Amino acid sequence: METMNLLDSLVEEALAKLESLKLMLHLRPIHLPNDQQPKPVENEPQSNSISDQEEAGKEVFQVFDEMQKWERSSVEVHIAEETFQSWVCEISTTREEVTANEEESHPQQFKKLILFSGNDYLGLSSHPTIKRAAAKAAQEHGMGPRGSALVCGYTNYHRLLESCLADLKKKEDCLLCPTRFAANMALMVSIGSIASLLAVGSKPSEEDRIAIFSDALNHASIIDGICLAERQQSVEVFIYRHCDMSHLNALLLKCKMKKKVVVTDGLFSMDGDFAPMVEIVKLRKKHQFLLVVDDAYGTFVCGKNGGGVAEEFNCEKEVDICIGTLSKATGCYGGFIACSKSWKLIIQSRGRSFIFSTAMPVPDVVAAHAAVTVAKKETWRRREIWKRVQEFRALTGIPISSPIISLIVGSEEKALLASQHLLTSGFYVTPIGPPAVPPNSCRLRVTLSAVHTMEDLKKLTTTLSQCINFKDVDIQISNKYAKL
Repeated sequence: METMNLLDSLVEEALAKLESLKLMLHLRPIHLPNDQQPKPVENEPQSNSISDQEEAGKEVFQVFDEMQKWERSSVEVHIAEETFQSWVCEISTTREEVTANEEESHPQQFKKLILFSGNDYLGLSSHPTIKRAAAKAAQEHGMGPRGSALVCGYTNYHRLLESCLADLKKKEDCLLCPTRFAANMALMVSIGSIASLLAVGSKPSEEDRIAIFSDALNHASIIDGICLAERQQSVEVFIYRHCDMSHLNALLLKCKMKKKVVVTDGLFSMDGDFAPMVEIVKLRKKHQFLLVVDDAYGTFVCGKNGGGVAEEFNCEKEVDICIGTLSKATGCYGGFIACSKSWKLIIQSRGRSFIFSTAMPVPDVVAAHAAVTVAKKETWRRREIWKRVQEFRALTGIPISSPIISLIVGSEEKALLASQHLLTSGFYVTPIGPPAVPPNSCRLRVTLSAVHTMEDLKKLTTTLSQCINFKDVDIQISNKYAKL
């Protein structure tokens, strides 16, 4: 029997065991009353937008066919002059911020900076349709989700969003989680629980255990989830060198365990490189493992329809489980797991970070559903962000492949100095150091947005060239170091 079918059959067997023990946990959507009608918005600005009626919820979703003036709020930030001066004059990131009360008693001057460190890749966080959807839901239902999803916090709005995301990812079903971190933790613990649940004795035998193969640079939530799964003594973990398919293949060949899972980020958050999806799929056919992809940074950014990295590399059918987030390209909040109905049942019954977390607030869910709808319709946003990638590559000569640009400079002090130089020139680029990255690989992590303009990039790259030698950056892809 193929391993991926074996794992699926084990899930079914584990579900049967849970059912017999009366431990199966089911989601039961509740419908919230709509007795509080929102007040009309006065003086609402008009625009040359395209409006179409959404069948689900009968809401009018306003979408646009080009960038609007209000878009700039997603890439502009203001900081108090006092804070600005402290950042510029000190090599420190620990200084206390000015509090709201202090600002009221001592009015501050603020500086406007162009943000190049955010995750709002499509600029949707300030979209009027999404803001109106959240405001309307808050006015009608309030904020409280009332409890965990399994108790009383799972509503028809949650189910609607899950269905929408399952369709996007071409999966049978989807499970909403409070965050992407919670989603990865819930999945990894659930994978570990299968062997424990089906063990004949008190401890899974070597034959019962599951082998998990994880990329060395996977996100912290995957790593922490695997650590918790290990504590169940039901999985064995193998770490393969970053995107090194020869190493992964060697580990798979050496492993004698029949049940195997490979987990990888689709687009890596700190280096901005893609997982070698084509090669991974070839290995999947050879070794018959379950493939899990965390597509937090690729969802809505990659693929013709915004389906993410799997769609971009034409391998959606080969990805068994997809983790995603609603806090990046959708500009909202929350996490999700797109998978089969059986896997969803296991995760919602055994994934502790899902079971014991309060459900997403309804306004967040409604806003995310609106964002998914807008992201699907406003396809120009995906085209624009990839234009920015091409423009940055042309301006600098750096062979970047995604909107995440990792400019490694070495020590934390060097990264801070470079960040301060950008700050004085009007750019907000946060220096990244340990524990997010290894020691002596501190970096400027530049992220591009569909709302950035060519003029923004010209000014940024001119400033960057004053503190980084672009000719050395292409070398850092292999040696992880760029000269200041």
